[in-house]
Amino acid sequence: MKQHLLEICYLIGSVTFIIGLKMMGNAKTARDGNLLSACGMTIAIIGTLVLHDRDVTGMVYGMIFGAIALGTIIGWMTAKKVQMTKMPELVSMFNGMGGACAALISLIEFTHLQHSGETASIGTMIAIVAGLVIGSVSFSGSIIAFLKLNGTMNKPVRLPSYNLLNNCVMLGVLVFAGYVAYSGGTMMLAYLLFASALLYGVLFTIPIGGADMPVVISLLNSFTGLAAAFGGFLYGNKIMLTGGILVGSAGTLLTLVMCKAMNRPLSNVIFGAFGEGSKAAAAGGSAVQGTAKEASVSDVAVLMNYSKKVVIVPGYGLAVAQAQHVIHELEMLLEERGVEVKYAIHPVAGRMPGHMNVLLAESNVDYGKLVEMEEINPELEQTDVVLIVGANDVVNPAAKTNPASPIFGMPIIEVDKAKNIIINKRSMNAGYAGIDNELFYNQKASMFFGDAKKALTSLVAELKTM
Repeated sequence: MKQHLLEICYLIGSVTFIIGLKMMGNAKTARDGNLLSACGMTIAIIGTLVLHDRDVTGMVYGMIFGAIALGTIIGWMTAKKVQMTKMPELVSMFNGMGGACAALISLIEFTHLQHSGETASIGTMIAIVAGLVIGSVSFSGSIIAFLKLNGTMNKPVRLPSYNLLNNCVMLGVLVFAGYVAYSGGTMMLAYLLFASALLYGVLFTIPIGGADMPVVISLLNSFTGLAAAFGGFLYGNKIMLTGGILVGSAGTLLTLVMCKAMNRPLSNVIFGAFGEGSKAAAAGGSAVQGTAKEASVSDVAVLMNYSKKVVIVPGYGLAVAQAQHVIHELEMLLEERGVEVKYAIHPVAGRMPGHMNVLLAESNVDYGKLVEMEEINPELEQTDVVLIVGANDVVNPAAKTNPASPIFGMPIIEVDKAKNIIINKRSMNAGYAGIDNELFYNQKASMFFGDAKKALTSLVAELKTM
Protein backbone atom coordinates (compact mmCIF):
# COMPACT_ATOMS: atom_id res chain seq x y z
CA MET A 1 0.00 0.00 0.00
CA LYS A 2 2.75 2.42 0.98
CA GLN A 3 4.62 1.72 -2.22
CA HIS A 4 1.57 2.50 -4.34
CA LEU A 5 1.00 5.78 -2.49
CA LEU A 6 4.66 6.66 -2.97
CA GLU A 7 4.38 6.02 -6.70
CA ILE A 8 1.35 8.32 -6.81
CA CYS A 9 3.37 11.04 -5.04
CA TYR A 10 6.12 10.64 -7.61
CA LEU A 11 3.59 10.76 -10.44
CA ILE A 12 2.13 14.00 -9.07
CA GLY A 13 5.62 15.46 -8.74
CA SER A 14 6.55 14.45 -12.30
CA VAL A 15 3.37 15.96 -13.75
CA THR A 16 3.89 19.25 -11.86
CA PHE A 17 7.47 19.40 -13.17
CA ILE A 18 6.28 19.08 -16.76
CA ILE A 19 3.43 21.57 -16.39
CA GLY A 20 5.64 23.97 -14.42
CA LEU A 21 8.35 23.87 -17.08
CA LYS A 22 5.75 24.64 -19.73
CA MET A 23 4.49 27.60 -17.69
CA MET A 24 8.01 28.94 -17.31
CA GLY A 25 8.10 29.52 -21.06
CA ASN A 26 5.94 32.61 -20.57
CA ALA A 27 6.88 35.51 -18.29
CA LYS A 28 3.24 35.93 -17.20
CA THR A 29 3.02 32.37 -15.86
CA ALA A 30 6.67 31.70 -14.99
CA ARG A 31 6.28 32.51 -11.29
CA ASP A 32 3.25 30.22 -10.92
CA GLY A 33 5.07 27.51 -12.87
CA ASN A 34 8.02 27.73 -10.50
CA LEU A 35 5.72 27.49 -7.46
CA LEU A 36 3.84 24.55 -8.98
CA SER A 37 7.09 22.66 -9.56
CA ALA A 38 8.22 23.44 -6.01
CA CYS A 39 4.94 22.04 -4.65
CA GLY A 40 5.48 18.87 -6.68
CA MET A 41 8.97 18.48 -5.25
CA THR A 42 7.64 19.03 -1.72
CA ILE A 43 5.07 16.26 -2.23
CA ALA A 44 7.79 13.93 -3.51
CA ILE A 45 10.08 14.68 -0.55
CA ILE A 46 7.33 14.21 2.04
CA GLY A 47 6.20 11.00 0.34
CA THR A 48 9.74 9.63 0.38
CA LEU A 49 10.18 10.38 4.09
CA VAL A 50 6.80 9.04 5.19
CA LEU A 51 6.16 6.15 2.83
CA HIS A 52 9.59 4.54 2.49
CA ASP A 53 9.93 0.84 3.34
CA ARG A 54 13.09 0.97 5.44
CA ASP A 55 13.53 1.22 9.21
CA VAL A 56 14.94 4.63 10.13
CA THR A 57 15.92 5.69 13.63
CA GLY A 58 14.81 8.92 15.24
CA MET A 59 18.36 10.27 15.07
CA VAL A 60 18.45 9.79 11.31
CA TYR A 61 15.09 11.51 10.95
CA GLY A 62 16.43 14.36 13.04
CA MET A 63 19.45 14.72 10.77
CA ILE A 64 17.27 14.63 7.64
CA PHE A 65 14.80 17.25 8.85
CA GLY A 66 17.62 19.35 10.27
CA ALA A 67 19.39 19.32 6.89
CA ILE A 68 16.14 20.20 5.08
CA ALA A 69 15.45 23.06 7.49
CA LEU A 70 18.99 24.41 7.22
CA GLY A 71 19.00 24.21 3.43
CA THR A 72 15.55 25.83 3.24
CA ILE A 73 16.58 28.74 5.44
CA ILE A 74 19.84 29.35 3.57
CA GLY A 75 18.18 29.07 0.16
CA TRP A 76 15.21 31.26 1.13
CA MET A 77 17.34 34.02 2.68
CA THR A 78 19.82 33.98 -0.20
CA ALA A 79 17.12 34.17 -2.86
CA LYS A 80 15.24 36.93 -1.02
CA LYS A 81 18.31 39.13 -0.58
CA VAL A 82 19.99 38.64 -3.96
CA GLN A 83 19.87 41.61 -6.32
CA MET A 84 18.89 41.10 -9.96
CA THR A 85 22.47 41.91 -11.01
CA LYS A 86 23.68 39.00 -8.88
CA MET A 87 21.10 36.52 -10.15
CA PRO A 88 23.49 34.88 -12.68
CA GLU A 89 26.00 34.18 -9.90
CA LEU A 90 23.25 32.70 -7.75
CA VAL A 91 22.08 30.47 -10.60
CA SER A 92 25.64 29.23 -11.13
CA MET A 93 26.13 28.54 -7.43
CA PHE A 94 22.83 26.67 -7.03
CA ASN A 95 23.53 24.69 -10.19
CA GLY A 96 26.96 23.78 -8.83
CA MET A 97 25.38 22.53 -5.60
CA GLY A 98 23.14 20.25 -7.66
CA GLY A 99 26.17 18.81 -9.41
CA ALA A 100 27.95 18.33 -6.09
CA CYS A 101 24.95 16.42 -4.70
CA ALA A 102 24.94 14.07 -7.69
CA ALA A 103 28.68 13.43 -7.30
CA LEU A 104 28.37 12.79 -3.55
CA ILE A 105 25.49 10.36 -4.11
CA SER A 106 27.72 8.36 -6.46
CA LEU A 107 30.59 8.34 -3.94
CA ILE A 108 28.24 7.16 -1.19
CA GLU A 109 26.85 4.37 -3.36
CA PHE A 110 30.38 3.38 -4.32
CA THR A 111 31.22 3.16 -0.61
CA HIS A 112 28.16 0.97 0.04
CA LEU A 113 29.22 -1.41 -2.70
CA GLN A 114 32.75 -1.65 -1.32
CA HIS A 115 31.55 -2.34 2.24
CA SER A 116 28.89 -4.85 1.21
CA GLY A 117 31.31 -6.80 -0.95
CA GLU A 118 28.63 -7.21 -3.60
CA THR A 119 29.42 -7.14 -7.29
CA ALA A 120 27.28 -4.54 -9.00
CA SER A 121 25.97 -4.97 -12.52
CA ILE A 122 27.60 -3.04 -15.34
CA GLY A 123 24.44 -0.91 -15.63
CA THR A 124 24.63 0.09 -11.97
CA MET A 125 28.33 0.92 -12.28
CA ILE A 126 27.71 3.06 -15.37
CA ALA A 127 25.01 5.02 -13.50
CA ILE A 128 27.31 5.55 -10.49
CA VAL A 129 30.36 6.55 -12.53
CA ALA A 130 28.41 8.78 -14.93
CA GLY A 131 26.76 10.62 -12.02
CA LEU A 132 30.16 11.04 -10.37
CA VAL A 133 31.93 12.41 -13.44
CA ILE A 134 29.16 14.65 -14.79
CA GLY A 135 28.21 15.97 -11.35
CA SER A 136 31.85 16.78 -10.55
CA VAL A 137 32.38 18.60 -13.84
CA SER A 138 29.17 20.57 -13.28
CA PHE A 139 30.18 21.48 -9.73
CA SER A 140 33.72 22.70 -10.40
CA GLY A 141 32.72 24.36 -13.68
CA SER A 142 29.84 26.19 -12.00
CA ILE A 143 32.11 27.45 -9.23
CA ILE A 144 34.52 28.89 -11.81
CA ALA A 145 31.54 30.43 -13.64
CA PHE A 146 30.43 31.97 -10.33
CA LEU A 147 33.88 33.46 -9.76
CA LYS A 148 33.93 34.87 -13.29
CA LEU A 149 30.48 36.38 -13.00
CA ASN A 150 31.13 38.12 -9.70
CA GLY A 151 34.43 39.55 -10.96
CA THR A 152 36.83 37.47 -8.84
CA MET A 153 38.19 35.92 -12.05
CA ASN A 154 37.57 38.78 -14.45
CA LYS A 155 39.89 37.53 -17.19
CA PRO A 156 39.97 34.20 -19.03
CA VAL A 157 42.96 32.02 -18.07
CA ARG A 158 44.65 30.22 -20.94
CA LEU A 159 47.32 27.65 -20.36
CA PRO A 160 49.75 26.84 -23.20
CA SER A 161 47.98 24.77 -25.87
CA TYR A 162 44.89 24.77 -23.67
CA ASN A 163 42.70 23.28 -26.42
CA LEU A 164 44.93 20.22 -26.68
CA LEU A 165 45.31 20.04 -22.90
CA ASN A 166 41.56 20.20 -22.27
CA ASN A 167 40.79 17.57 -24.88
CA CYS A 168 43.49 15.23 -23.55
CA VAL A 169 42.19 15.61 -19.98
CA MET A 170 38.61 15.01 -21.15
CA LEU A 171 39.64 11.88 -23.05
CA GLY A 172 41.65 10.67 -20.06
CA VAL A 173 38.69 11.17 -17.71
CA LEU A 174 36.38 9.25 -20.07
CA VAL A 175 38.82 6.34 -20.43
CA PHE A 176 39.42 6.28 -16.66
CA ALA A 177 35.65 6.34 -16.02
CA GLY A 178 35.13 3.46 -18.46
CA TYR A 179 37.79 1.40 -16.70
CA VAL A 180 36.28 2.04 -13.25
CA ALA A 181 32.79 1.14 -14.47
CA TYR A 182 33.98 -2.06 -16.16
CA SER A 183 36.31 -3.25 -13.40
CA GLY A 184 34.24 -2.22 -10.40
CA GLY A 185 37.18 -0.19 -9.15
CA THR A 186 38.19 0.66 -5.60
CA MET A 187 37.53 3.62 -3.33
CA MET A 188 40.96 5.00 -4.19
CA LEU A 189 40.12 4.89 -7.90
CA ALA A 190 36.73 6.48 -7.20
CA TYR A 191 38.35 9.41 -5.39
CA LEU A 192 40.95 9.79 -8.15
CA LEU A 193 38.16 9.84 -10.74
CA PHE A 194 36.32 12.44 -8.64
CA ALA A 195 39.45 14.62 -8.49
CA SER A 196 40.19 14.26 -12.21
CA ALA A 197 36.59 15.21 -13.11
CA LEU A 198 36.83 18.27 -10.86
CA LEU A 199 40.06 19.21 -12.62
CA TYR A 200 38.45 18.93 -16.03
CA GLY A 201 35.53 21.10 -14.89
CA VAL A 202 38.01 23.82 -13.94
CA LEU A 203 40.05 23.49 -17.14
CA PHE A 204 36.86 23.48 -19.20
CA THR A 205 35.60 26.77 -17.75
CA ILE A 206 38.64 28.97 -17.04
CA PRO A 207 39.40 29.81 -20.71
CA ILE A 208 35.84 31.01 -21.35
CA GLY A 209 35.54 34.66 -22.32
CA GLY A 210 32.99 36.88 -20.60
CA ALA A 211 30.59 37.21 -23.53
CA ASP A 212 30.29 33.41 -23.76
CA MET A 213 29.13 32.86 -20.17
CA PRO A 214 25.37 32.55 -20.94
CA VAL A 215 26.10 29.55 -23.15
CA VAL A 216 28.35 27.95 -20.55
CA ILE A 217 25.77 28.42 -17.78
CA SER A 218 23.15 26.66 -19.93
CA LEU A 219 25.52 23.80 -20.71
CA LEU A 220 26.53 23.29 -17.06
CA ASN A 221 22.86 23.35 -16.12
CA SER A 222 22.18 20.54 -18.57
CA PHE A 223 25.11 18.59 -17.05
CA THR A 224 23.53 18.82 -13.60
CA GLY A 225 20.22 17.57 -14.94
CA LEU A 226 21.94 14.65 -16.67
CA ALA A 227 23.78 13.74 -13.45
CA ALA A 228 20.48 13.78 -11.53
CA ALA A 229 18.90 11.55 -14.19
CA PHE A 230 21.64 8.95 -13.68
CA GLY A 231 20.81 9.11 -9.96
CA GLY A 232 17.23 8.28 -10.91
CA PHE A 233 18.44 5.27 -12.91
CA LEU A 234 20.59 4.17 -9.97
CA TYR A 235 17.75 4.20 -7.43
CA GLY A 236 14.93 3.39 -9.80
CA ASN A 237 13.43 6.69 -8.64
CA LYS A 238 10.98 8.09 -11.19
CA ILE A 239 10.88 11.62 -9.78
CA MET A 240 14.66 11.97 -9.93
CA LEU A 241 14.67 10.53 -13.42
CA THR A 242 11.92 12.82 -14.68
CA GLY A 243 13.39 15.94 -13.08
CA GLY A 244 16.87 15.16 -14.34
CA ILE A 245 15.69 14.50 -17.89
CA LEU A 246 13.67 17.72 -17.94
CA VAL A 247 16.56 19.83 -16.65
CA GLY A 248 19.07 18.11 -18.92
CA SER A 249 16.97 18.35 -22.08
CA ALA A 250 15.82 21.92 -21.40
CA GLY A 251 19.41 22.97 -20.66
CA THR A 252 20.65 21.30 -23.83
CA LEU A 253 17.98 22.94 -26.00
CA LEU A 254 18.71 26.31 -24.41
CA THR A 255 22.43 25.78 -25.02
CA LEU A 256 21.76 25.13 -28.71
CA VAL A 257 19.68 28.32 -28.89
CA MET A 258 22.47 30.28 -27.21
CA CYS A 259 25.06 28.80 -29.58
CA LYS A 260 22.93 29.81 -32.55
CA ALA A 261 22.61 33.31 -31.14
CA MET A 262 26.39 33.50 -30.70
CA ASN A 263 27.03 31.85 -34.08
CA ARG A 264 29.19 29.18 -32.45
CA PRO A 265 28.84 25.42 -32.98
CA LEU A 266 28.21 23.35 -29.86
CA SER A 267 31.34 21.31 -30.62
CA ASN A 268 33.40 24.43 -29.89
CA VAL A 269 31.91 24.58 -26.42
CA ILE A 270 32.53 20.93 -25.66
CA PHE A 271 36.01 20.64 -27.13
CA GLY A 272 37.48 23.78 -25.68
CA ALA A 273 37.63 26.18 -28.63
CA PHE A 274 35.26 28.49 -26.83
CA GLY A 275 36.59 31.82 -25.56
CA GLU A 276 39.27 32.33 -28.17
CA GLY A 277 37.46 35.46 -29.27
CA SER A 278 38.88 37.59 -26.50
CA LYS A 279 42.40 36.67 -27.51
CA ALA A 280 41.68 37.70 -31.09
CA ALA A 281 40.29 40.97 -29.85
CA ALA A 282 43.48 41.71 -27.96
CA ALA A 283 45.47 40.94 -31.07
CA GLY A 284 43.87 43.73 -33.02
CA GLY A 285 40.19 43.09 -33.48
CA SER A 286 39.28 46.13 -31.37
CA ALA A 287 41.22 48.95 -33.03
CA VAL A 288 38.17 51.14 -33.63
CA GLN A 289 38.76 54.80 -34.32
CA GLY A 290 36.50 57.79 -34.89
CA THR A 291 34.72 60.67 -33.19
CA ALA A 292 31.72 60.12 -30.96
CA LYS A 293 28.98 62.69 -30.43
CA GLU A 294 27.53 63.37 -26.98
CA ALA A 295 23.86 64.20 -26.45
CA SER A 296 22.44 66.14 -23.50
CA VAL A 297 19.32 65.05 -21.65
CA SER A 298 17.31 67.79 -23.37
CA ASP A 299 18.53 66.62 -26.80
CA VAL A 300 17.39 63.08 -26.08
CA ALA A 301 14.07 64.24 -24.60
CA VAL A 302 13.22 66.37 -27.65
CA LEU A 303 14.16 63.58 -30.04
CA MET A 304 12.03 60.98 -28.25
CA ASN A 305 9.11 63.33 -27.63
CA TYR A 306 8.60 63.90 -31.35
CA SER A 307 9.14 60.30 -32.40
CA LYS A 308 6.45 57.90 -33.60
CA LYS A 309 8.32 54.71 -32.78
CA VAL A 310 11.00 54.02 -30.16
CA VAL A 311 12.81 50.72 -29.62
CA ILE A 312 14.64 50.14 -26.33
CA VAL A 313 17.57 47.70 -26.25
CA PRO A 314 18.28 46.66 -22.62
CA GLY A 315 21.63 45.26 -21.49
CA TYR A 316 23.55 44.37 -18.35
CA GLY A 317 24.12 48.07 -17.59
CA LEU A 318 20.38 48.37 -17.00
CA ALA A 319 20.54 45.56 -14.44
CA VAL A 320 23.61 46.98 -12.70
CA ALA A 321 21.91 50.35 -12.23
CA GLN A 322 18.60 48.74 -11.15
CA ALA A 323 16.91 50.97 -13.73
CA GLN A 324 14.17 48.59 -14.87
CA HIS A 325 11.43 50.51 -13.05
CA VAL A 326 12.54 53.87 -14.44
CA ILE A 327 12.65 52.56 -17.99
CA HIS A 328 9.11 51.25 -17.58
CA GLU A 329 8.08 54.72 -16.44
CA LEU A 330 9.76 56.17 -19.55
CA GLU A 331 7.91 53.67 -21.71
CA MET A 332 4.52 54.60 -20.21
CA LEU A 333 5.24 58.32 -20.50
CA LEU A 334 6.08 57.99 -24.19
CA GLU A 335 3.01 55.87 -24.87
CA GLU A 336 0.80 58.52 -23.26
CA ARG A 337 2.09 60.85 -25.97
CA GLY A 338 1.25 58.45 -28.77
CA VAL A 339 4.73 56.95 -29.22
CA GLU A 340 4.93 53.23 -29.99
CA VAL A 341 7.48 51.60 -27.68
CA LYS A 342 8.99 48.13 -27.95
CA TYR A 343 11.91 46.32 -26.30
CA ALA A 344 14.44 44.46 -28.46
CA ILE A 345 15.73 41.36 -26.67
CA HIS A 346 18.89 39.58 -27.79
CA PRO A 347 19.12 35.90 -26.69
CA VAL A 348 22.44 36.44 -24.89
CA ALA A 349 21.86 39.93 -23.49
CA GLY A 350 22.95 40.08 -19.85
CA ARG A 351 24.83 37.37 -18.00
CA MET A 352 22.48 34.43 -18.35
CA PRO A 353 19.72 33.20 -20.68
CA GLY A 354 16.52 35.21 -20.26
CA HIS A 355 18.21 37.76 -17.99
CA MET A 356 16.58 40.77 -19.66
CA ASN A 357 13.14 39.13 -19.81
CA VAL A 358 13.21 38.47 -16.06
CA LEU A 359 14.55 41.95 -15.31
CA LEU A 360 11.80 43.72 -17.27
CA ALA A 361 9.08 41.41 -15.97
CA GLU A 362 10.12 42.51 -12.47
CA SER A 363 9.03 46.07 -13.36
CA ASN A 364 5.72 44.84 -14.85
CA VAL A 365 6.62 45.55 -18.47
CA ASP A 366 4.00 43.98 -20.74
CA TYR A 367 5.53 40.74 -22.03
CA GLY A 368 4.00 41.40 -25.44
CA LYS A 369 6.33 44.38 -25.85
CA LEU A 370 9.44 42.20 -25.53
CA VAL A 371 10.39 41.40 -29.11
CA GLU A 372 13.03 38.84 -30.05
CA MET A 373 15.96 39.83 -32.26
CA GLU A 374 14.72 38.10 -35.42
CA GLU A 375 11.36 39.86 -35.21
CA ILE A 376 12.59 43.36 -34.33
CA ASN A 377 15.38 43.66 -36.91
CA PRO A 378 13.03 44.12 -39.91
CA GLU A 379 11.26 46.95 -38.02
CA LEU A 380 14.35 49.01 -37.23
CA GLU A 381 14.47 50.84 -40.56
CA GLN A 382 11.09 52.36 -39.67
CA THR A 383 12.16 53.18 -36.11
CA ASP A 384 12.72 56.84 -35.26
CA VAL A 385 14.88 56.30 -32.18
CA VAL A 386 16.70 53.29 -30.76
CA LEU A 387 17.63 53.75 -27.09
CA ILE A 388 20.42 51.38 -26.04
CA VAL A 389 20.70 51.07 -22.27
CA GLY A 390 23.80 49.26 -21.10
CA ALA A 391 24.00 46.85 -24.05
CA ASN A 392 27.23 46.62 -26.05
CA ASP A 393 28.33 43.43 -27.78
CA VAL A 394 24.81 42.48 -28.95
CA VAL A 395 24.57 45.71 -31.02
CA ASN A 396 28.17 45.90 -32.25
CA PRO A 397 28.25 46.22 -36.09
CA ALA A 398 31.68 44.55 -36.10
CA ALA A 399 29.78 41.26 -35.99
CA LYS A 400 28.69 42.01 -39.58
CA THR A 401 31.51 44.14 -40.97
CA ASN A 402 34.83 43.14 -39.39
CA PRO A 403 36.12 39.62 -40.20
CA ALA A 404 38.98 40.20 -37.71
CA SER A 405 36.55 40.66 -34.83
CA PRO A 406 36.05 37.71 -32.50
CA ILE A 407 32.28 38.22 -32.67
CA PHE A 408 32.20 38.27 -36.49
CA GLY A 409 29.19 36.31 -37.72
CA MET A 410 27.26 36.61 -34.46
CA PRO A 411 23.66 37.71 -35.10
CA ILE A 412 23.07 41.14 -33.58
CA ILE A 413 20.24 43.61 -33.11
CA GLU A 414 20.76 45.79 -36.20
CA VAL A 415 20.29 49.14 -34.48
CA ASP A 416 22.43 50.89 -37.11
CA LYS A 417 19.39 50.72 -39.43
CA ALA A 418 17.36 53.07 -37.21
CA LYS A 419 17.04 56.77 -38.00
CA ASN A 420 18.59 57.86 -34.69
CA ILE A 421 20.64 55.91 -32.14
CA ILE A 422 21.01 56.95 -28.49
CA ILE A 423 23.55 54.96 -26.47
CA ASN A 424 23.42 55.19 -22.69
CA LYS A 425 26.67 54.05 -21.06
CA ARG A 426 28.84 55.15 -18.19
CA SER A 427 31.82 55.57 -20.50
CA MET A 428 33.29 54.61 -23.88
CA ASN A 429 34.80 51.44 -22.42
CA ALA A 430 34.47 48.09 -24.19
CA GLY A 431 31.73 45.66 -23.22
CA TYR A 432 31.94 42.33 -21.38
CA ALA A 433 33.65 40.68 -24.35
CA GLY A 434 36.45 43.26 -24.24
CA ILE A 435 35.72 44.52 -27.77
CA ASP A 436 35.41 48.19 -28.75
CA ASN A 437 32.09 49.07 -30.36
CA GLU A 438 32.23 50.87 -33.69
CA LEU A 439 28.58 51.83 -33.26
CA PHE A 440 29.73 54.63 -30.94
CA TYR A 441 31.18 56.43 -33.97
CA ASN A 442 28.20 55.97 -36.27
CA GLN A 443 26.99 59.29 -37.72
CA LYS A 444 23.45 58.56 -36.52
CA ALA A 445 24.59 57.69 -32.97
CA SER A 446 24.90 59.94 -29.91
CA MET A 447 26.33 59.01 -26.52
CA PHE A 448 24.10 59.68 -23.52
CA PHE A 449 26.61 59.23 -20.71
CA GLY A 450 25.80 58.36 -17.12
CA ASP A 451 24.50 55.71 -14.75
CA ALA A 452 21.41 54.21 -16.38
CA LYS A 453 19.06 54.91 -13.47
CA LYS A 454 20.19 58.51 -13.01
CA ALA A 455 20.27 59.22 -16.74
CA LEU A 456 16.81 57.76 -17.36
CA THR A 457 15.38 59.52 -14.31
CA SER A 458 16.63 62.85 -15.63
CA LEU A 459 15.22 61.98 -19.07
CA VAL A 460 11.78 61.23 -17.59
CA ALA A 461 11.87 64.49 -15.65
CA GLU A 462 12.81 66.42 -18.79
CA LEU A 463 10.01 64.81 -20.80
CA LYS A 464 7.46 65.74 -18.14
CA THR A 465 8.32 69.43 -18.61
CA MET A 466 7.46 69.28 -22.33
